[in-house]
Amino acid sequence: MALTDVYGAMQAFLGGSYINDFTRFGRQWKVFLQAEGSARVKASDINDFYVRNKTGDMVPLSTLVTIKNVSGPEFTVRFNLFRSAELLGTVAPGYSSGQALKAFEEVFAQTQPPEMGYAWTNLSYQEKASEGGTLAVFGLALVFVFLVLAALYESWSLPFSVLLSTPIAVMGAFLGLMARSFDFDVYGQIGLVMLIGLAAKNAILIVEFAKMKHEQEGMELVAAALEGAKLRLRPILMTSFAFILGCVPLWIAAGAGAASRRILGTAVIAGMSMVTALGVFIVPVLYVVVEKLTGGKKGGAQPAAAAAHGGGATAVAKGEHP
Repeated sequence: MALTDVYGAMQAFLGGSYINDFTRFGRQWKVFLQAEGSARVKASDINDFYVRNKTGDMVPLSTLVTIKNVSGPEFTVRFNLFRSAELLGTVAPGYSSGQALKAFEEVFAQTQPPEMGYAWTNLSYQEKASEGGTLAVFGLALVFVFLVLAALYESWSLPFSVLLSTPIAVMGAFLGLMARSFDFDVYGQIGLVMLIGLAAKNAILIVEFAKMKHEQEGMELVAAALEGAKLRLRPILMTSFAFILGCVPLWIAAGAGAASRRILGTAVIAGMSMVTALGVFIVPVLYVVVEKLTGGKKGGAQPAAAAAHGGGATAVAKGEHP
């Protein structure tokens, strides 16, 4: 019998041995071989373990090893130069990782003495380090979209009528995630950032034409908003349906990493569907309200009257010089 076989058997039974990985439920799982905890409590439990010899027979380890007590250095786990103990855990169904971290902090503060502390590692450390950055990202996205629209329309008021449709998309994303019992994680946040631009795109199509009808053609404000929504209905539906249907594979994703793709697809599809269904009705209203609050240019008869006045002046001039 090879000595490596004996060491391998002892490692598998007492310490654990890594076997392989397998994929199930859209996640990757590691397989370890280890004896039950009750079977490796005492040193004498090693007598119950067996190892296979070269002929295929099972030989008890008690015939191959000898157990005795010896003195040696104590093994101490250290983290950041402090003696420490590593705690591993997973989130219960229906709760997010942020809730689990907060629950741990509350329990630690209530049960542990003040001279003890804790620190996060691995993914928990990254999550705590990036905590609070979501609002900053959303704020920057809104600011940049606002500045681009202000430069496009050469107005500080019109971008508000475009961006005020964004909450509709956000509400749709949250409702979609709640309906499918998904957590609002980093993938859902990425979907919300995408929806800011997508919701603004649909609103731009209406506001741009309404602004043109109102300021250049002299159409009354409400009529210009309705005409813009009517003229751009088909392009809005075509672009929105193309995007939604293109994200369907994310909605029904399967296999490795499917959980992240399903969350992202749910957020963008639900948000885009709601902003498409309601935005056509709400954006014209927002445009009219914002323009009236900011004292926008009045349309209607002024351009026509100016044209008539100019035409009369031309007629008089021609009459004086036949």
